[in-house]
Amino acid sequence: MRYRLIVFDWDGTLLDSTAGIAVAIQEAARDLGLPVPSREAASHVIGLGLQDALRGAVPSLPEARYREFSEAYRRHFLARQADMELFPGVRELLDELRAAEYRLAVATGKSRRGLDQALKMTGLEPLFHATRCADETQPKPHPAMLLELMEELSLAQRDLLMIGDTSHDLGMARSAGVDAVAVAYGAHPSASLQSWEPRACVHSIDELRQWLAKNA
Repeated sequence: MRYRLIVFDWDGTLLDSTAGIAVAIQEAARDLGLPVPSREAASHVIGLGLQDALRGAVPSLPEARYREFSEAYRRHFLARQADMELFPGVRELLDELRAAEYRLAVATGKSRRGLDQALKMTGLEPLFHATRCADETQPKPHPAMLLELMEELSLAQRDLLMIGDTSHDLGMARSAGVDAVAVAYGAHPSASLQSWEPRACVHSIDELRQWLAKNA
């Protein structure tokens, strides 16, 4: 094996949640009487920490209303959560990687509470050796999540592969000095992802599985 640890982003990489998150951001802005961001702008901030996401998607939002916005966003997100499913083939891919004795982890912009709920909802919790969330360390694109995962699992940069659907994931990987693969079926378009020069840019879970079989 070239890599010993494969780290996945969550939203837009394993879970088909990009549209639901973007709509929840838009609806929260509408609830607060703020300019409603475009779908592209709302999708672009997916994966960032909360404050960075709010500054990017709703720049007119005063910091004093961050909590109010977050509560409105959470209401709209939870109303859609039950309809969010894993991308086809995700469970099988993760099972195959575990059977091949890769270590698996998650590095996500979600909160700890949000990720724990998502892991239980999907039944994937037992498959991961470690996880990191935006509210317990520095958020993406800061490299802290990956550096902490390496330290926790006693691994080196050469041992790790990051897989994600946003430039935030790829920027985090570059800052941490680790390889990355982009998936172009999530929040950010292929051209934006390829500008970061990942090892590969794939367009489906099946294509990701094939790449990993040959290169990981």
